Amino acid sequence: MEQVKSGKIKKQYSDEFKRDAVALLRSSNRPIKQVAVEIGVSDSVLGCWARKEEKVSLDSQMTEAEKLEAVRLRKQIKDLKEEIEILKRFTTYWVSDQK
Repeated sequence: MEQVKSGKIKKQYSDEFKRDAVALLRSSNRPIKQVAVEIGVSDSVLGCWARKEEKVSLDSQMTEAEKLEAVRLRKQIKDLKEEIEILKRFTTYWVSDQK
């Protein structure tokens, strides 16, 4: 266990425990909240573990070319979002300047 700044104790779980918890979640077909209560963790923590494991699983199935394409597309999405924000600001400025 580890003390964090807020004064709360942060529990440390082994990788094996996390994998087993996610495997139980996947195999049981029960709600995440129910499985989390049974193993003594919060549902948000268990959900985080499940998402991370799913991402690792998907990444391991991807070819190197697919991984590079995913990186390129993420960068392109980031750039486009920045451009949209700039255009929104410009439009707001232009509209307010026209009055």
